[in-house]
Amino acid sequence: MKKNIFRIVLLSGTLISMFFVPWILVKAWIMPLPNTVQEQVDDAIGYGFDGMIVYVDEADKLPAFYGGGWKDRKNKIPADPKSLFKIASISKLYTAVALTKLAKEKRLSLDERLADYFPELEGRIENAKEITLKMMVQHRSGIPNFTDNPAYWENELENSKDALDFALDLPASFKPNNGYEYSNTNYLLLRRIMDDVLGYNHNEYIEEKILIPLNLKNTFFSITEVDLDDVMSGYYVGHEEDFKANDYGMLATAEDVGIFLRALNDGSVFDEGEQEIYPYEYNHGGLVVGYQSLAEYHKDIDAVVVQFINTTDFNGYEWNLSEIFINRIVKIIKRKK
Repeated sequence: MKKNIFRIVLLSGTLISMFFVPWILVKAWIMPLPNTVQEQVDDAIGYGFDGMIVYVDEADKLPAFYGGGWKDRKNKIPADPKSLFKIASISKLYTAVALTKLAKEKRLSLDERLADYFPELEGRIENAKEITLKMMVQHRSGIPNFTDNPAYWENELENSKDALDFALDLPASFKPNNGYEYSNTNYLLLRRIMDDVLGYNHNEYIEEKILIPLNLKNTFFSITEVDLDDVMSGYYVGHEEDFKANDYGMLATAEDVGIFLRALNDGSVFDEGEQEIYPYEYNHGGLVVGYQSLAEYHKDIDAVVVQFINTTDFNGYEWNLSEIFINRIVKIIKRKK
């Protein structure tokens, strides 16, 4: 009797959960898997994405490039797999590698405290004397995320110039190293620390230590460094505006991101003794208005998959769909093996 009641409760909970899950996500998840990656990209466009790029690097094979939909919706320019794309938080991987190199060079220590570099933040960022650089890299600092402050979005482009102000004087999310919360404030501060340590812009260090050794000639730090015609347009559901011209940080081709990600995962981006102290992740995603990206390495098939989609929305359905589709793409690759 108790087992039957449990089954009824479980079934009811499942049905309620399914009722509140958008059916477009359920459909994308349960549809039969197509035979090729290109077919999956083409199918994905039918779920409301304006354009999509996929790069696949399997060991002992030439890299494969796939595209679907529009690079530029207004001018009807098809998606180009070699287009530049705003990679947003994927850039945190480059920052983490650069910090690792600086730590190995003993120009900083990951065990140093935030207040060691910014004593003026004591009392404005809670626990500044206890928060280490390593905790910040790993999002275990408890420092509030400035992009979670609604006031920041009232004028995002203008407020980004003083983004730290939107995280100051707020209570910590948790005590240092006693929780996890993704916070862009961590990396804003880490990049400022690198600038102070180096005495020049940290982007130059990343270029010298990462981009040049890996021959990444299609990775840039700002929209001001590139020809806009080379950049994939970015769209927000319900708006006609193209967000391509907005400066949201790093841009790269899917191929450049893929090369970097393989070097990160196989260790070739590191010099001797660096990988052992590397404190962060080996895969990452990125999301800004008009642009969402996922970069993954799958050890079991020794494959890198990079997925760029130039459509975002308010409710997060587009992000959920992007995760479903990259998982399906990986399944197609595994099935072929």
